[in-house]
Amino acid sequence: MKEGNSGQSSPAKPERPPLSKKSRTTSSNSDDSQTPHFPGPLFRRISQTPPSSCSAASSTATATSSSASTSSSSEAFSFNFSDRDYVFPSNLGGYSTRRNVSVKSSSSFPKSQPPPPQLSARSASMPPSLSSGGGGGLTSPLNKLRLRADKDLKALSLQASLGLVSAPAVASVSGNHDTVIQKSSSFNNSWRVYLLKFFCFTSATFAIFLRNEVSRLKDEYANLQRFCSNENPDHNKHLEVSVENGSSFLSSVNSDPRAIALYTVIVTLVTPLLLYEYLDYLPRIRSLSKWTKDCKEEVPLKKRIAYMVDVCFSVYPYAKLLALLFATLFLIGFGGLALYAVSDSSFAEALWLSWTFVADSGNHADRVGTGPRIVSVSISSGGMLIFAMMLGLVSDAISEKVDSLRKGKSEVIESNHILILGWSDKLGSLLKQLAIANKSIGGGVIVVLAERDKEEMEMDIAKLEFDLMGTSVICRSGSPLILADLKKVSVSKARAIIVLASDENADQSDARALRVVLSLTGVKEGLRGHVVVEMSDLDNEPLVKLVGGELIETVVAHDVIGRLMIQCALQPGLAQIWEDILGFENAEFYIKRWPELDGCCYEEVLISFPDAIPCGVKVHADGGKIKMNPDDRYVLREGDEILVIAEDDDTYAPGPIPKIRRGVYPRTTDPPKFPEKILFCGWRRDIDDMIMVLEALLSQGSELWMFNEVPEKDREKKLTEGGLDISGLVNLKLVHREGNAVIRRHLESLPLETFDSILILADESMEDSIVHSDSRSLATLLLIRDIQSKRLPYTKSSSPLSHSGFSQSSWIQEMQQASDKSIIISEILDSRTRNLVSVTRISDYVLSNELVSMALAMVAEDKQINRVLEELFAEEGNEMCIKPAEFYLYDQEELCFYEIMIRGRQRQEIVIGYRLAAAEQAVINPANKLTPCKWSIDDIFVVISKGG
Repeated sequence: MKEGNSGQSSPAKPERPPLSKKSRTTSSNSDDSQTPHFPGPLFRRISQTPPSSCSAASSTATATSSSASTSSSSEAFSFNFSDRDYVFPSNLGGYSTRRNVSVKSSSSFPKSQPPPPQLSARSASMPPSLSSGGGGGLTSPLNKLRLRADKDLKALSLQASLGLVSAPAVASVSGNHDTVIQKSSSFNNSWRVYLLKFFCFTSATFAIFLRNEVSRLKDEYANLQRFCSNENPDHNKHLEVSVENGSSFLSSVNSDPRAIALYTVIVTLVTPLLLYEYLDYLPRIRSLSKWTKDCKEEVPLKKRIAYMVDVCFSVYPYAKLLALLFATLFLIGFGGLALYAVSDSSFAEALWLSWTFVADSGNHADRVGTGPRIVSVSISSGGMLIFAMMLGLVSDAISEKVDSLRKGKSEVIESNHILILGWSDKLGSLLKQLAIANKSIGGGVIVVLAERDKEEMEMDIAKLEFDLMGTSVICRSGSPLILADLKKVSVSKARAIIVLASDENADQSDARALRVVLSLTGVKEGLRGHVVVEMSDLDNEPLVKLVGGELIETVVAHDVIGRLMIQCALQPGLAQIWEDILGFENAEFYIKRWPELDGCCYEEVLISFPDAIPCGVKVHADGGKIKMNPDDRYVLREGDEILVIAEDDDTYAPGPIPKIRRGVYPRTTDPPKFPEKILFCGWRRDIDDMIMVLEALLSQGSELWMFNEVPEKDREKKLTEGGLDISGLVNLKLVHREGNAVIRRHLESLPLETFDSILILADESMEDSIVHSDSRSLATLLLIRDIQSKRLPYTKSSSPLSHSGFSQSSWIQEMQQASDKSIIISEILDSRTRNLVSVTRISDYVLSNELVSMALAMVAEDKQINRVLEELFAEEGNEMCIKPAEFYLYDQEELCFYEIMIRGRQRQEIVIGYRLAAAEQAVINPANKLTPCKWSIDDIFVVISKGG
């Protein structure tokens, strides 16, 4: 629909379709002659613009045109640019064919309304060179660059006003335009600064040169005056004087030494300042053309030098001290040179004065004159600064050394010491046992290396509150996996190294122990002593021995405790005996050679030590194998050593062989074994090994009840994976019950009063937390005893147990009465929990950490003892057990202990101690073995028996 005379357009006017590439003009009505023509490429149709945007731009262009426009206005907006790249910027899209597009005026604007100011100001803002279509008189590169930027900016401004280009594009180009102008401006300013600084430097140099010339001319004038005033008639003498004056003239012409010194000081002081000021401009001036083209960002030379100085101070520990020394020498030297230049002193005297000013800032007070005072004040100020820096360095060095000592980073200079690697709850009891062992030699040195702070370790050791009896404990912070830390504690000079298990699960702990052993094997200096490694799982022991070789002795904590629990469950009271033998407080095992006993039979050796009890022989001919409980007819040979139980290694010696009568002993045979009923509360990772030991020790028809939270369907799988052949069990019958051992109703479902022995195990699920494990074991113990006391008939004991702190009707006595009916062995890991169990006296307990620490200390003192412990803990061979007195004597028979030992040899046993019926503690290696005493049939004896 066409426009009417009224100039109003119909609202239903359809949108004008986009132009084709071949069309040159776009017309909305028949008034083509009055439409301004824009031949330039700014109004070309751009291929990247969507059709909607094109139509909008076209309508905008139509709205900005007026019906009253003439051909002259179209000429004002005509462009004849020859540079295609400039006319069509790359950010507007791809190039298209140049075609002129004429835009007709629209009637949407009234005729009286002028066109938009952007179009009317276009021709006025155009430079003359552009409006005329030719180049102007601006021919310099900078003006051309500005002209090009102005063209780009104004062209984009026109397109933005017509809607063909977005405002951000115009802003981007405008920003680039400002950047170009700013760079050119900074470029010119930098050259101006360079020229000004060069002029200043040249002027200063020329002034110095003129000053030298004036000084030279003055000296020449003085020499000429002296030369003319000399009136000597002798011509030869006149020549000599002239020659001397000429030489002095030449020397004066050269320069004055004080002036040279002054200029040297000035140049030396000014040169670093100039270098520091213009350091960053040197690489720019050198590569000025590359900088103007590439404009790449380079690291300033100041930053590079600062980085190099920082690296030097970080890498070389004495760099700061050397730098301070150099600064001191520099200040003394150049200060003396400056004093020499401004004063009448000699150079040596000036150097000495410079040193006094540096050392004592108050010595410059007596200087006279402006120059000497300025120089002396400068030297004194530099001296104060240097001494302040020196104090700072000394303070830092002392603080660093003290901090190193506090954190345990210093080296240990010791030999023949015991080294403990790692930290665990067993460390306290281990230190106690080692201190007792070193008591006979006046104390020793124990070094602890752990990944903890030194102060924390020393504080924890101080909390143990026991007497170290002359033994020194040195703590160092470090990792046993790092060779540098191992060398720091003199690992190659230690007589024994103990690797403690970490407080992790068994596999992680054993893996860490393996890595520590690998680190120890990597010590270049070698190891003087043996290595005792605490293992958590018996299955990981062969791998550690394979890596360590003959130097490695392993103590498997879980296996040792498991076997001890079984032995103590079958023989009540054996736990206390093991504590006496394993610990160094009472009697323990020692191996020593006694040449005076060579040729004696073992029966004579047995009664030849008044203060010890021989238990075996280390056979030299058999490669040093320890043979426990040998035959009486075995004759000691050269090189054989004797295994004894004694108070200490220096408290026993062989004496004369006494005459002992054999006598007649009751020929009582061991009673037959009866089936037993045992309960396991909890699940250990080596429970399969414990079942195998029970299978070897119990008689046929015995039952083992397993009560834990492991599902019954998973138990058989775990036992099979551990190496147990369930179908091959002959003496044991496994009975499974599932439940929680700390819930009373679960425990009440078990026939607790019918079990001969109950073993409360530290559950595998809580092996990482000693406190939680012990709390669970103690709660289970109290619940079981309470249930038993309710089910069993109460009978008042005629000889109540000795704890008098409780009344006769208290619940403790009920539990004690229940404990007489069955044996409960609790696996207790913390010594604090042990005290609780000891007070109640309701359980024959095993203290795991205590016994393991004792075994570690004993093996650390003598690695051969490990063979003895392995045989005694095994289910086959010799074992430690408790026998009744009726096997060796009659009731109220009067015998000495040697006579009982001889009667025990008739049963192939070695009697090592006894416990009287009225006593609570057993006596191991009794004194006065020749003193006779009366024995009761209720007494018991501790023996080492062959074959169980």
